Amino acid sequence: MNIKVMAVGDVCGKVGLDFLRRNLRRLRKEHSIDFIVVNGENANVVGVTPQQCEEILDAGADVITLGNHTWMRTEIQDYLDYSSVCIRPANYAPQCPGRGVGIYETSFGKICVANLIGRFSLDANTDNPFVVADNIAADVDAKIILVDFHAEATSEKLAMGYFLDGRVSAVWGTHTHVQTSDCTVLPGGTGYITDLGMTGPINSVIGITTEQSIGKFLGDPPRRYSPAGGPGKLECAIFEIDTETGKCVHAEALRII
Repeated sequence: MNIKVMAVGDVCGKVGLDFLRRNLRRLRKEHSIDFIVVNGENANVVGVTPQQCEEILDAGADVITLGNHTWMRTEIQDYLDYSSVCIRPANYAPQCPGRGVGIYETSFGKICVANLIGRFSLDANTDNPFVVADNIAADVDAKIILVDFHAEATSEKLAMGYFLDGRVSAVWGTHTHVQTSDCTVLPGGTGYITDLGMTGPINSVIGITTEQSIGKFLGDPPRRYSPAGGPGKLECAIFEIDTETGKCVHAEALRII
């Protein structure tokens, strides 16, 4: 038996959240999706609130993953302690609220979702994601293991894909908000894409107004990010996974406008 897993790229601001609410359930039906993981760490532009997490779940997500902006909204800390379906990177320090790995009972068996954050150029005070990933792959009692690797460098994400190839069902990158063209099944049977892209405003620079982003590169003084408006998009990848072996048999990236 095969199932389809949809991984949705970082939800950015009101435009992204509204687009997700309008389209996710329809996409689930149209593509016969069995399980959906959404990266929600930018739903509040920088960070996410408990209310926004609930909106993402109401939109049709089964699990929410986070990233380097996890702690930007302090009210999320208590939420992470009691929510089993919103997880933060597993390689944050153990005293941090929440959990980095979730195991979910479904009609087609256990599904494990793991969230990791990269270290290259993110200036994150975290454990080595490769060591943590190695332990997860070795210890988790589930045929289907899904990994959201929230990282800056394409090389770090691609290395993680090959590092876990054959030991997990799928590895996808998040954080850079630009969908890559390399969605594939690696030689060992792990579905992979370097970056899912984002769910947010089309006419923006990774979700922020083009004027502010250009000004930043020209040297303007720092200021709060201004989320772009206008029409939205949803970028994602779909992984078809054999429930008996946990191997990915097909992978494709989608962009919905």
